[in-house]
Amino acid sequence: MRSNQSVTSSYFEFALFSDCGSLKYVFFSVCLLIYMTIISANVVIILTVCLEKSLHQPMYIFICCLSLNSLYGSAGFFPRFLMDILSDTHYISRPLCFTQIYVIHTYKGHEMSLLTVMAYDRFVAICHPLHYHSKMTFRKVLYLLIFAVLYPLSIFCYFFYLTISLHLCGNILHMFCTNWSVVQLSCVDKPINSIAGQLLAVIYVLIPLLFVLYTYLRILLVCRRSSSEFRGKALQTCLPHIVTFGNFCITVFCEISLSLYKVDEVNPFVFVFLSLEFLIIPPISNPLVYGLNLPQIRGVIVKCMTFLKHPSAKQKAESLFYDTMS
Repeated sequence: MRSNQSVTSSYFEFALFSDCGSLKYVFFSVCLLIYMTIISANVVIILTVCLEKSLHQPMYIFICCLSLNSLYGSAGFFPRFLMDILSDTHYISRPLCFTQIYVIHTYKGHEMSLLTVMAYDRFVAICHPLHYHSKMTFRKVLYLLIFAVLYPLSIFCYFFYLTISLHLCGNILHMFCTNWSVVQLSCVDKPINSIAGQLLAVIYVLIPLLFVLYTYLRILLVCRRSSSEFRGKALQTCLPHIVTFGNFCITVFCEISLSLYKVDEVNPFVFVFLSLEFLIIPPISNPLVYGLNLPQIRGVIVKCMTFLKHPSAKQKAESLFYDTMS
């Protein structure tokens, strides 16, 4: 039951952190380790793609952008979250809260649109291999990346404006700022916000999902008429994307489903896991999936690690030369 008295507070309060108690140092250590893992894994992928000229191809450019987006989304969540775990007070100003909402939701939108663009890239590579280089030019890749950035922004900004303009009758949030959690604090139940939220979920998830399913249906039909060797190569390039896209859709579906329940009805640990998995699992699993499954990326990473562990004979000779000269 919402109060009809509008609240003009300049801050929000996170309620869930007060239950941590003495375990907050354990939670902080685990979350810090997760954040460092996300940064390290994605930076390795970005540097591998940027520094290796043989990986300057559309598929690897999209993978690099996927890792950049993971760093972007993590930066909008983890620093503030880690600070709140250790802090005795858990307040966040309205501008910072809405900034976090913007970063987290645009991260989700960019992730979905990038994975959709990557599905189109695989579709062209497998269904039209002879025309791949003429269709996936540098300009075309640039246009697709611009689309992947602007498409979710154009959808989300309008609903973000509606959220900012709401009159609120409370300032208690759960763990971090989300669009839906702020909408629930509205003084009046507005059908337009509910309809807008449902429409946003459909546009964000359903349309890209249908497009990806269509591309893989076409790929499957091509593979059925092709040789076993061709099917093996197609599976090798498509499997990381299938795993990544399916994983992200599941995490977003769990996060959306959680918003249908009252927090008091959900176990706190289940609530924390379902709320955070879309910010933790994809940024960790994406670089692992692409780094381990794609031989081109895996080969470059292994070569660099071997190079760092075992310097070349030329380097040893130069080191010996400088030692003797000194």
